[in-house]
Amino acid sequence: MGHGHPHPHHHDLDQGTADADVPPVLDLSVPDAELSPADASRRGFLRRAGLLGAGAAAATSVLAAPDAAHAHGHHGGRGGYRWLAGDHHIHTQYSSDGQYRVIDQARHAHAYGLDWMVITDHGGAAHARIGVEKVNPDIRAARDELRGLLIYQGLEWNIPAAEHATVFVHPGRNEVAVLKEFENAYDGSVKGAGDSTPANEALAIAGIKFLGEQVRRRRVEGALFLANHPARRGIDSPHEIRAWRDADPSVAIGMEGAPGHQAAGLPRPTGGRARGYYDNNPSPGSFAGYPLESYRTWGGFDWMTATVGGLWDSLLAEGKPWWISANSDSHVNHLDTSRRGPGTDFERDGRHADPVYGPVLTDAGDYWPGQYSRTHVGATSFDHRAVMDGLRAGRVWVDHGGLIGGLDVRARHEGDRRGHSGTPLGGVMRVRRGAKVEVTIDIDLATTPNWSQFVPRLARVDVIAGQVTGPVADRDTFTAPTARVVKSFEVGEATGRVSFTYSFGRAGEPFYFRIRGTDGKRGAPGLMGAAVDPAGPALDVAGAADPWEDLWFYANPIWVLPS
Repeated sequence: MGHGHPHPHHHDLDQGTADADVPPVLDLSVPDAELSPADASRRGFLRRAGLLGAGAAAATSVLAAPDAAHAHGHHGGRGGYRWLAGDHHIHTQYSSDGQYRVIDQARHAHAYGLDWMVITDHGGAAHARIGVEKVNPDIRAARDELRGLLIYQGLEWNIPAAEHATVFVHPGRNEVAVLKEFENAYDGSVKGAGDSTPANEALAIAGIKFLGEQVRRRRVEGALFLANHPARRGIDSPHEIRAWRDADPSVAIGMEGAPGHQAAGLPRPTGGRARGYYDNNPSPGSFAGYPLESYRTWGGFDWMTATVGGLWDSLLAEGKPWWISANSDSHVNHLDTSRRGPGTDFERDGRHADPVYGPVLTDAGDYWPGQYSRTHVGATSFDHRAVMDGLRAGRVWVDHGGLIGGLDVRARHEGDRRGHSGTPLGGVMRVRRGAKVEVTIDIDLATTPNWSQFVPRLARVDVIAGQVTGPVADRDTFTAPTARVVKSFEVGEATGRVSFTYSFGRAGEPFYFRIRGTDGKRGAPGLMGAAVDPAGPALDVAGAADPWEDLWFYANPIWVLPS
């Protein structure tokens, strides 16, 4: 499929975009009845694939560049967006297994360069009863102190019949009320709905719909759901993931592509654990079809994301927007010197006592927010709504260990190099059948030491592509046979900016592509074979997985829709 070549510099061409007119099959102002039989059939297929309609139209929009005078965000203005780094999975003393104050997590997140963060204390009886309310004044105080950090209140939902998920809402007068109602009515722990039964799966879907309804009723400006550590225990089945997404795509938008707890795999005299605490085995509640390899991370990433031709690709091949993120899941942090304060009574107080000085936490498995994992969101401005809009649109790339400094990926008509043209991450590019399409990849290489005190060096960038084949007959499908690495670029430079172009040739059928990159220190053929993924991430070994010696970035997909 196509050909590729690197470019040492990015050149802007002052030329128009060929084939810019929208063909009738994609023009929703043209009624179905006025289409030719062939176009009507094709429009039906594209609708069923999720690539045509209001959602697809929104994803295609390239918004105007934000005010360049705004100081927030790293690499502001790249590709017409301000790229804001964040973390949507952070615990505090209001979690039974946490210990830090909200302000502790917020100050560290800000110091480690984050622009936004979500407090996600565990759902459960104590949190639902008092914790969800008691944490709010601490969040509001942190917002007042750290104006350069966008802080959301959320919770880590015990999904009925499944794993955990981040749920958070836009700040406002009803943020506590909506979260409290949601937790008391739909949390699997509160409701005793943890078993994998049809009734509990239905409760999860009802919870997602509840969140969407609160937005439509304007009680909150926005609400989002992302599944956390989805393959850790094997209990998030493919049909459940599809059901969550289909329940309300404006709320249920994705999953952690890489879990937190990345320090857990460090070698230790005690033997250590696995990265992400992914050291489980199948249980009676696990989906029987998942392979044993799915219970481990691969280069620090969840098997669903790391496997080319795996579950994530199977969703993308349906045309279903489903985005990935990377977070800290910070509870107790590696090499910190604190412990819970005296007199702690979590069940009584809904929180632990404030932390005090203690011994060095050499066995802790977490990093501070922003210290290792980052989720970069293309936002139009520095505010809570713009970050949520960027997440919902899929304008997201993630990295570990500061592997790269910036990324702009665009689907373009061949030869188009205008600065803000092209379709960005999460978007749908609509072209006439036979138009030549290419991807441009512009990367700012890392120039400053990361928080492990070395400057990471990017070694290779991969382009992964697959056909859009439409809805699956079996909703427990977790493979995508057409997905494969179609091009790899070796990175020779150590500093500055590198640019690559890969041509997909003339577009004939709908397809998608996504990008990843690596420092090249660890790798192995993918689970689907070397013909599909010749040098993917390697399976992480428990107790012998230094996360700083195995760095990757992943970007969300772009679809190309010819007609």
